[in-house]
Amino acid sequence: MSFAAIIFDFDGVIADSEVRANQSLAESLTAVGMPSTYDECLRDYYGHNWQETQRRIEVRFGRPLPADFREQHRERARGRFMEGFDAVPGAADFLAGLGPMPRAIASSSRVEYIAWALGLFGLDHHFADHVYSADGWDRGKPFPDVYLAAAKGLGVDPARCLAIEDSPTGAQAALAAGMTVVGFCGAGHIVDRAAHGEVLRAVGVHHVALTFGELERLTEVAR
Repeated sequence: MSFAAIIFDFDGVIADSEVRANQSLAESLTAVGMPSTYDECLRDYYGHNWQETQRRIEVRFGRPLPADFREQHRERARGRFMEGFDAVPGAADFLAGLGPMPRAIASSSRVEYIAWALGLFGLDHHFADHVYSADGWDRGKPFPDVYLAAAKGLGVDPARCLAIEDSPTGAQAALAAGMTVVGFCGAGHIVDRAAHGEVLRAVGVHHVALTFGELERLTEVAR
């Protein structure tokens, strides 16, 4: 099957950000008396928008987060993200090789952060206005809403979209939108790529790519 558009998750697909994001979240939670580890944050909150992450944190600890927690956490995260933050290896070359193929981002993260990171990586010209965020939505991933919004924004039938996702939560969202999904395992937070690929296969992804090189071979066949 050929595809009319390709839709990317952002964190863990374009941005190699999940290690920094979850380290800083663990530190921020621990600082307000909600002791958490990096592994726990990656396990419990990975792929969700902030609204769902906050809900999960408050259920776990049985009390609300401080009112200024998100802003304080952003400040801590910014410090970590300025320490050598970069795109996932191979992302820039892959995007450059797509030619005129329509593409979008469908993410759980804030639009402002995505725009900043794309500018930092020199990749903002690839997406123009087609950055879609579920931040602030009642229904983030694993619901399909943000992927459906991206397809609608591109003017493409979701069934003709190829989605690239690294998290089981995000993969479920793209599958629920009716897209063909590649489970991507090329970012730094994925220590055992083969094992993570099996996790994504269990969710139902159609293909697994361990690197952007593998993803390029898959998409060359499909285009």
